[in-house]
Amino acid sequence: MPVGRFRLAWFPATSHRLFDVTPATSGVTSRTRCDIGAGSVRRRHVPLDLWGRLTPVDPKPRYGLEMLIVLFLGLGKSAAYSLLSIIEELTRPNQPLSQQTTTINSSAVPDRPWLDLAYQVTYIAFPLVQVLLVLYLLHLTYGHARRLIGFDLQRPKFDLAWGFGIAAGIGISGLGLYLGARALGLNTNVEPANLAANWWTVPVLVGLAAMNGIVEEVTMLGYVLTRFADLGQKPWVGIVVSALVRGSYHLYQGFGGAVGNFIMALAFGWLYKRFGRVMPLVIAHTILDIASFVGYALLKPYLTWL
Repeated sequence: MPVGRFRLAWFPATSHRLFDVTPATSGVTSRTRCDIGAGSVRRRHVPLDLWGRLTPVDPKPRYGLEMLIVLFLGLGKSAAYSLLSIIEELTRPNQPLSQQTTTINSSAVPDRPWLDLAYQVTYIAFPLVQVLLVLYLLHLTYGHARRLIGFDLQRPKFDLAWGFGIAAGIGISGLGLYLGARALGLNTNVEPANLAANWWTVPVLVGLAAMNGIVEEVTMLGYVLTRFADLGQKPWVGIVVSALVRGSYHLYQGFGGAVGNFIMALAFGWLYKRFGRVMPLVIAHTILDIASFVGYALLKPYLTWL
């Protein structure tokens, strides 16, 4: 091809399509990028390697910003709303925190079961997109993201045994902390299951529990702790920050819920670092939420103190 002719530039190794043009000559050592501004065209040269590909850029500086973006698309946004919720609850006139009720997993349109079911399915499905996002981002860095964080089925017996064991230990202590916080006036009365009675009520509650376990553990442990390690931080820094975020997005329940989830997150973070696998903690979280959601729905008529 004669000098002066141009072709689209495509550099497979960078996984980027470059839609501006570069001279189609051999031995290219730089790419001309055209930035079209108001009435002017600026050209700057980006170094290429010997094969005409973009020189890799160290991605480390962007990991902090990447984490902020990911969190505020999901759980960080929940933390902000939760903070506003606790402020609203604390400033209600003549209504102490302990006399207020927090409802979770409520029906959207209880008089139309089929439409209510559709709403519940969307409540389960859309948060899982965040999981796909963080797995994709980890895959870009390491490849095999699920294997990296142990979100797979390679060790089912190990994962199930530890999952049930952790759930038993956390569940008993967590219930005690909740009741103590309510007695001290530091927590609202939490009603974790308020769906209308339908044939799909229990399956939906189980699905919501599984979604919570997957989203929170894959994001707050598998993704966040990996990114803190990528930034060169000590493990305890990531564990504490992750626990603070997790506690903050449970503030809507009251201070008992926030403190309880903060302590649980510290324990989960330590266990994740020990196991190198997030799956036992996904299972434990799912079991805890199933016991809370389904157990509450079944036992509410008989246990008024809940």
